[in-house]
Amino acid sequence: MVLISVDRYVAICDPLHYATKVTPKAVKARAMRSHIAAVSLQRSVSVAVKKSELKAAGTLGVVIELCFPQLNMSCWKTKRPLSYTVVIYIVLSFISLLTVTLNLLVIISISHFKQLHSPTNLLLLSLAVSDFFVGLLMLFQIMLIDGCWFLGNIMCSLYSAFDTIVTSTSIGIMVLISVDRYVAICDPLHYSIKVTPRRVTVCVSLCWICSFFLFCVLMRDHLKQPGRYHSCVGECVMVIKYINEVADFIFVFIVPITVIVVLYMRVFVVAVSQARAMRSHIAAVSWPSSSGVTAKKSEIKAARTLGVVIVVFLLCICPYFCVALTGQDILLNASSSAFLMFLFYLNSCLNPMIYAYFYPWFRKSVILIIKLQILKPGSCETNVL
Repeated sequence: MVLISVDRYVAICDPLHYATKVTPKAVKARAMRSHIAAVSLQRSVSVAVKKSELKAAGTLGVVIELCFPQLNMSCWKTKRPLSYTVVIYIVLSFISLLTVTLNLLVIISISHFKQLHSPTNLLLLSLAVSDFFVGLLMLFQIMLIDGCWFLGNIMCSLYSAFDTIVTSTSIGIMVLISVDRYVAICDPLHYSIKVTPRRVTVCVSLCWICSFFLFCVLMRDHLKQPGRYHSCVGECVMVIKYINEVADFIFVFIVPITVIVVLYMRVFVVAVSQARAMRSHIAAVSWPSSSGVTAKKSEIKAARTLGVVIVVFLLCICPYFCVALTGQDILLNASSSAFLMFLFYLNSCLNPMIYAYFYPWFRKSVILIIKLQILKPGSCETNVL
C-alpha cells in the first residue's frame, strides 16, 4: 500500500520524471525487499512468542515441546508425567471401546432377532449405528489430548466431516425417538397407522441427508483447502463463520432439545394422568394402601426414566455448544477442548444404556450373543420378548 501511494505521488506531482523514476525493475526490487522484511518480522515475532511461551512455561514448571521437533512451524504440546498420560489414555480408550461394544450389541440384537423388528427398535438400531461410529471417532480424539495431530490436513478434514455428520445424525435420531414415544403414549390408537417401518426408514434417511447438508455448509472452506486455518503444523481445528456457528447451535442444539423436552414433558403428564387413573380404579376394587403404593411407583418410574433422558442429554451436549457459541473455545487449551468433545461423545456411550439396556429383551439378547447361540440355525426366531 505504501508503494502504491508513492507511485501515485510521483505520477501526479512529477509526471515528467515518472517514466525514469518508476520502472518495472525498480517496482519489483522494492516489492521484494518489502516481502523479505515482512517475513523476517513475522519470523522474529514468532520466535519471540515461542521464547516467551517457553519462559512462562518454565516458570510454572510445565514442560513444553514441539509436536514435530524438526519443523520450526510445529505446534507446541505439553509434556505430562508418564503415569498421568497412561491413565488418561487408558480411561479414554476404555470409554471408546465401551461405546463401540454396547452399540454393536444393540445392532446385532435388533438386526438378528425378528421379534425385535418394530418401528421403535428400528430407531434404536439407527441410533446405535450412528453412536457406533461416534465411538470409533473417539480414537482419533484421543490423539488431540496433547494438542498434536499427526495424520495430516486431509485426514483432519475427513475426521471433522465424519464427526459433524454422525454426531448430528445421533441427535436427530434422538428427536425421532421422542416423537415415537409421544405418539405411542399420547395417541396409542393411531400409533400403528402413523408410525410404520417405511416412515421410520424415510425419517432416518432424512436425518443422514440433513446432516450431510449441514456438513457441506459448515465445512465448505475446509473442503476447498484442507488446513487453510491451521496456524502451525500438527494442528487440527475446524473454523467456521459465526453466522454458521449460530445456525449450527440453533438447528443442532436448540431445536432438538426443545422438541425433546416439550414432547417428553407431554409424555410425562400423560403418564402421571394414567397412573392416577389406575390408582382410582384400583381403589375401587382393592385396599387403598396397595393402590397408593402402586400408583406412586408408576409416577416415580416415569419421572426417573424421562429425567435421565433429559438430564444426560443436557449434561453431555450443553457444555460443548455453550462454549462454542460464546467464542470461549478459542481460549481453551487442547486438553480442555478434547475434554469437551469427549463429554459430547459420552452421550453416545450412554444412549444404549438408556434406550436399550433397561429393556428386558436386550439382556436376553446379550446373553444369547455372548453364548454364540445366534450362530445356530433358526436362532433368529428365538423368543426374546
